[in-house]
Amino acid sequence: MFEGIIINGLVRGGVYALLAVGFSLIFGVARMINLAHTSFYMLAAYGIYTFANVLGLSPIWSIVLSLVVTTLLGLGTYKLFIDRVREHNVTVLLITIALAIIFQECMVLAFGGHYLGAPGFVSGYWEVIGVKVSYQNLLAFGTSIVVLLGTWALLSKTSLGIAIRATAQDTEIANLMGIDVPKILLLTMSIAVALAAIAGIVVAPALVLEPRMWTHPLVMVMAIVVLGGLGSVKGSFIGAFILGFVEVLVVFLIPAGAYLKGAIALLVMVVILLVRPEGLFGVAFEEERL
Repeated sequence: MFEGIIINGLVRGGVYALLAVGFSLIFGVARMINLAHTSFYMLAAYGIYTFANVLGLSPIWSIVLSLVVTTLLGLGTYKLFIDRVREHNVTVLLITIALAIIFQECMVLAFGGHYLGAPGFVSGYWEVIGVKVSYQNLLAFGTSIVVLLGTWALLSKTSLGIAIRATAQDTEIANLMGIDVPKILLLTMSIAVALAAIAGIVVAPALVLEPRMWTHPLVMVMAIVVLGGLGSVKGSFIGAFILGFVEVLVVFLIPAGAYLKGAIALLVMVVILLVRPEGLFGVAFEEERL
């Protein structure tokens, strides 16, 4: 049981981290809460099913096309619906939740309300200290870690990352220093959507696909971002693994834990926030935020 908890916790935490880092990144840079964020996770998962099962393409082409199409769709929705009103927080909230529901209903129209399954990318398992770990889970966890490390390197080691962090600190000063702020916001949105799409791609073979599969991850991602500290990428990463392991522990150790996992994970977040209201790595004042 212990080994199963560790393995499943790492996989779930890695997927949550991909979603939460993207959500936190777009909030930290654009001060925008994108409630449609996890709908791109859903669209990418359905993209794998469409390209692989319906069109019969190879896994590699299915992955590439799903990632590219989902990211372009995210950029299109940002330019058409969000960019012009991004400074109006309530309007952005209403537009993004409406977009998520529209995407959901499009999936209902296209695929019905049926439960679907995407094909696995690899088969077989690796036995570790007596526990069989599927190569699919190893691929999901490994991909999550590699992508997260790549995102960290991009943000901390490149000129684009410096521009993104400068824009996050102060948009007006970044603009005065010659940074193309609208372009940086667009690139940040593309990174966030791509992270959500990758999360949907890596877990698609292990999930039952259905049009409302974006709702639970959205609640968990918002809890993770608040727990880690609004706008803190490091906090989102650590918070994702905390709540991911909490969910897995509940499922393994409590009867009917599958129904309680979300509630107990949110309860853990509430308890931590009562002790530290700004989150694990948050700041008390807006001017201190990175």
